[in-house]
Formats: sequence, C-alpha cells, structure tokens
Amino acid sequence: MVSLPLCYRALHEEEPKTKGMTRMQFFLAFLTASFAYYTFPGYLFPTVTFFSWVCWVWPHSITAQQIGSGYHGLGVGAFTLDWAGISAYHGSPLVTPWSSILNVGIGFIMFIYIIVPLCYWKYNTFDARKFPIFSNQLFTTTGQKYDTTKILTPQFDLNTTAYDSYGKLYLSPLFALSIGSGFARFTATLVHVTLFHGRDIWKQSRAAVKNVKLDVHAKLMRSYKEVPQWWFHMLLLGSIALSLLISFVWKEDVQLQWWGMLFAFSLAWLLTLPIGIISATTNQQPGYDIVAQFIIGYVLPGKPIANLLFKIYGRVSTIQALSFLSDLKLGHYMKIPPRCMFKAQLVGTLVSGTMSLAVSWWMLESIDNLCDVEALHPESPWTCPKFRVTFDASVIWGLIGPERLFGPGGLYRNLVWLFLIGAVLPVPVWVLSKMYPEKKWIPLINIPVISYGFAGMPPATPTNIASWLITGTIFNYFIFKYRKGWWQKYNYVLSAALDAGTAFMGVLLFFALQNEDVFIKWWGSEPDHCPLASCPTEPGIAVNGCPVFT
Repeated sequence: MVSLPLCYRALHEEEPKTKGMTRMQFFLAFLTASFAYYTFPGYLFPTVTFFSWVCWVWPHSITAQQIGSGYHGLGVGAFTLDWAGISAYHGSPLVTPWSSILNVGIGFIMFIYIIVPLCYWKYNTFDARKFPIFSNQLFTTTGQKYDTTKILTPQFDLNTTAYDSYGKLYLSPLFALSIGSGFARFTATLVHVTLFHGRDIWKQSRAAVKNVKLDVHAKLMRSYKEVPQWWFHMLLLGSIALSLLISFVWKEDVQLQWWGMLFAFSLAWLLTLPIGIISATTNQQPGYDIVAQFIIGYVLPGKPIANLLFKIYGRVSTIQALSFLSDLKLGHYMKIPPRCMFKAQLVGTLVSGTMSLAVSWWMLESIDNLCDVEALHPESPWTCPKFRVTFDASVIWGLIGPERLFGPGGLYRNLVWLFLIGAVLPVPVWVLSKMYPEKKWIPLINIPVISYGFAGMPPATPTNIASWLITGTIFNYFIFKYRKGWWQKYNYVLSAALDAGTAFMGVLLFFALQNEDVFIKWWGSEPDHCPLASCPTEPGIAVNGCPVFT
C-alpha cells in the first residue's frame, strides 16, 4: 500500500531540482519502456517468458526436462524476462519486504528442491511417476487425463456408480503436495497470530472501544465528518439478504442452501483479522481456499457448484474486505474525507462488478475455445491457468469430495497430518523469541509466510516464484543496501511503471492482433521447448507423445 501514496506524490507533487530524473520523468520513461518491451513476451518472442535452457541442452531426456522446464517442471535454471510472469502470482516483488522474500524463499527451496524431488524420484509418493511431475490436470490411474463428464449427472452432481466404474482421481505430485501445504498454512496462520499478536489484538480492541488514543493521522481526520456506522450495517445486511435470496430462488442451480451462505460469511468474519495481520506485516496474504472447500466438501459431498460458491462467499469475501480496508487506510493517510472514500468505494464496486460480469459474458460469447488448451492456438493467451485450477478444485473438493481422497483409505490421507504440523511449527519460534529477546531476527521467522513459498503452484510455476524471489532480492536487499537513495526515490515508482506499461500493451495486443487471430509462427513463439516435461516415467504407462518405459 505504501507504493500508492508515493506514486501519487510522483505524479502530483513538485520536486526540488536534483541530479537525475524526477519521479515523474522516471515513471513516464519506464512506463514507455515497459509498454514497448511487452511486445516481445506478449507477442513477438514468447520464449522470453520462460528460458528453459536445460531442455535445449538435453532435448531427448525426460528427467532433464522435468527438472529444467519452466512451464511443466521444476524450473531449475529456467528464468523469465517477462514482468507479467514475475509479478503474476505474488504481486510485485519490489514492494515486498526483504524479510518476507527471505521467508518465502526458504519455503520455496525446501519444497521445490528437496521435498518434491524426494517424493517423485526416491519414494514414488502417491504413485507420482505415473503422472507429470508438475501439472494442473487431473488424471486416471493409467496417467490419462480425467474426463469429469463421465461421472456427472445432468444436475452436475456426482454419479457414484459411474465414478466407481471409471476409477479414482489422481493429482500430479507437486499439485498434491501444494494442497497439503495449504492445510499447514491455515493452522500455522491461526497459531502464529495468536502467539505473536494475540496480546496486541486484545489491547487494540480495548483501546478502540474506549477510544483512548488517537495518532496524528486520526487527529487530523477528525476535521471531517465520519461515516455513520449504520451505512456499513445497511450495506452488510443488504448484501447478505441478496446473497441469501440466491439460495432460495435458484436453490437447485447453486446447490448451496441458506445455512451454507451464513457459514461462509461466518468463516470470513473469523479469519479476516488473522490473515489481515499477516498481510499487513509481510505483504503476503495466506489464503484458506483449500480449507474452506475441504470443510464444505465434507458437509456437502458431490456438489461442485455449492463448493465453488462457498469458496467465493468465504475466501473471496476476505480478499475484498482486506482490499477495502487497505483503501480506507490509504484514504486515512492521504487525508481524504471518509464519506468521499465510502462513496467512491461503493460506486467503484458497482461499476467494476457490472463491467466484470459484462466482459466475462462477452468473452464467453466471443472467444472460441476459451480456456480449452488443447483446442486453442499454441500462442493464444486464453489458456486460463488460474481458472483451470479453480475447476480442478471444484472437482476435488466438491464433486468427488475430500472423504474419498483425503479420508480413511484415501490415497492422500496422510496429507491431513499437515494440519497438526502447521499448528506446531510456530510454537518453537515463539518460544525462542521469548528466550532470546535480544535476537531481533527470530520473530522474523514467519511459518505462514514460509509455507507461502509452496502456495499457488499450480497455476504458478516454480519459475514464476524463483524469478519473483531473485528480483525482490536484487531490489529490496542489494539496491536497498548499497544504493538506498536511489531505492527510496525510484523503487515504488518503478514497480508502478512496469505494472502500467505491461497492462496497457497487453490490452492493445489483444484487441489489435490476438482477437483477430493474427499470430506469428517461429522458434521464438513457442513458450517452453520442453515437450517431454509432461511425460510420466513409470514403466508401462503410455501417454500420447511420450516414450513408454519398460
């Protein structure tokens, strides 16, 4: 959030004359450069999105391509020169504190370079070698892609007879382990916040009730009229009423009853505070998507749409609440009248929600084979990796249900132990911080953020996260340490310029070229050059385009 006031100042305040460019000049220069450069990864030379040079050196080795592929492997040695790829999943690394980057890096190295290789090549955990080492697809026991249409009823419920006949569902090993990390991250977040911030939460809650202390910003903001609490209450009650109306009017379509809606709201209410604290102190926001879908999957098995809706009204409510709080805090620091902020947020929400829905319908009607990777042009940007994982999650947790996969007798039942492990891990860190209070680095060990190094894969790839870590280290450690004056003046402005230039060119490329099916075909237009990275290595497993081991 700190980058927003700085960018506001860069665009609106006059600066004293000093050597070098002003912030405004710097912003415009790098916005233009970013805008022009994105024609290469976005259209002319997509290979720069992932340079998987290991695959070029060993073009016939499955193992080498599994290790080196930026798209479908562990991404060892691979790197990206695409800002969109660097900032796509964890946000801009330029605005993330170095301590958070280090925590994420520790978790990432443990997961990608130690845990996953051991589970795949040494122990063959979860029959791992029958499947690609990294994939967002679902599989049958023979390594083929799982056809969910074969186990659905016309009402989009699970056909248990068809499921028993078709066979169990399997995940790629990295996907399965990433889900397990979500279990640990959830309990680690609750325990960490309770131990490290529980006393502060209690004190601040009492202070807020008594209104005993106002900081300098709050004192200045008293010049403005406050937003009446009943504005918020009416908005809350209206939103809940409209949401519940869906459960009554379209009950058969949404599959989620009214009590499920209220359960989702309650979950969001309970978890917004601890997740907000982690987000505020580390710039990383641990989610509970997996846990929310795990819970409702046990309560309503075989109901994929209900499961997805529960996730939206639970986890997404938390995301929106924290975004709203961040905007209010920005307005507080920028001395914007509270009532103006409230109205702007309300209008912005209505406009963005309406526009998002309209654009989504337009895309569904206008773009052929949207999100269908096999039917799309190889250079098409409409592969929808995030929504593919959302679909997978609705199948795993909603259609088939956690009891079949993670319950007694389920292939992935041992991953549930990570709930306990996540709850235990913050305790020794807290104990050490109390035993050695002079060691200021100990409280910076953040187990939820370390586990965030596992998060989001898929759809994120290891190369996305590794490039994010390297970029963040360069700017928020080395440049911060050795060129602090430059960092203070330009770092956040550079982040905003790269974001803006990339976004503008991405929109232009779509409407000017990609929407007209104008593509170019050459070696550099292929994204990865690692065709064998998606191959299984278990003897006897035959997959189209892959050699069969004997």
